[in-house]
Amino acid sequence: MWLGPLANVLARNTPPCSAVIQLFSESLDHALPLRKRMLLRLHFLMCKYCERYRQQLLFIREAVRQHPERLEGQDSSPTPSLSPEARERIKRTLAGKEQ
Repeated sequence: MWLGPLANVLARNTPPCSAVIQLFSESLDHALPLRKRMLLRLHFLMCKYCERYRQQLLFIREAVRQHPERLEGQDSSPTPSLSPEARERIKRTLAGKEQ
């Protein structure tokens, strides 16, 4: 069947997965030239893993756009804060330097 040789030619002329992922990330930020867009399309047609990754990124991007309020103030890392005693020491020190 002729698809075998065609697939080999396409595989040799499309960038590797790592380069495709980088190009796709760039395409989310700005429009790519036609040639690069075509290379991405060809690669996505041949590589189910990159296509799956593309779909996941697009899903996450759309979810964040539709629900930005869910991201605000949702930092899971503990915010370091000063103890009340430390705050008072700093206030006293600063007040002493102003005089």
